[in-house]
Amino acid sequence: MGKASDWLREERRKTLGDWVAFCLGCGHAQRYFEENEAELPRVCPTCGGEMRNRCPACGALFRSVFAVECEACGGELRPAEQFGTPIRKHSRP
Repeated sequence: MGKASDWLREERRKTLGDWVAFCLGCGHAQRYFEENEAELPRVCPTCGGEMRNRCPACGALFRSVFAVECEACGGELRPAEQFGTPIRKHSRP
């Protein structure tokens, strides 16, 4: 990725948050800052499904809404498909 996309990614994180939470049911996602983690909903506001913001195996936070495996331990964050379609993987610099 080029410098412009790196700049945009960093600006988004500074504004919206460094970390991501997503719903295992419908895919609803939100960014957040670690200091606001306690304010995250445990239940999805869209469908009532489980919201996940940490790896269930090691407890690591994750940065990408498209993550399907933990960068820290390789554990599964969620199934690699949503609604019968593969979740596109997102490479980080």
